[in-house]
Amino acid sequence: MKSLLRSTLHGSFGFAAVSVAAYSIWAFVPRIAGSEIGMYALIALVYLGGAGLALCGLLSGENRLGRFYRMFLPAFFGYALLWSLAWFLIKDPPGWRMREWLGAAAGTLFFAWVCWNSLKRPSGFWIAALVLFALHTAGYFIGGKWMYGILASGIEGWAKPQVAIVAKLGWGLFHGLGFGAGIGFALGWWQRSPK
Repeated sequence: MKSLLRSTLHGSFGFAAVSVAAYSIWAFVPRIAGSEIGMYALIALVYLGGAGLALCGLLSGENRLGRFYRMFLPAFFGYALLWSLAWFLIKDPPGWRMREWLGAAAGTLFFAWVCWNSLKRPSGFWIAALVLFALHTAGYFIGGKWMYGILASGIEGWAKPQVAIVAKLGWGLFHGLGFGAGIGFALGWWQRSPK
């Protein structure tokens, strides 16, 4: 159980760092890509490039960095594509967040499936996939609450653009903590020693 907790924490803190770097594009230079879709693509590239360095230690055995990228790149690309398709194609009625929930469900399920297959289909797929979805989605929605709360209340003595940066980076931090914890748990669960 200790190694599963260690894996969960490693994933959480490592992916939080990558996530803050990715959300920095949105916070500091959102127009660099020329469009909202371009901005999402740049954010995805930061995740794709940085995650291996931060999370390859979650794998056991040799050549962890190469093996991690072979697993993570298609898993995260599919997650990002499914989440983005839900975001851009589903039109929610006012007050609904169906596109975010469906994007999270489809994206994390695909992510889990690719990682699970890469690890040669160990037992316990659904436990790890559901924990991944729950932690990812909790981090995402807590981050959203943080951002909109900070934007609404402001920070005394700070200008609105400065507050917006803190709000956006905070969303990235919470999203990364949750998603990374889910990744760490799933990889730790699937690599646990048989009893």
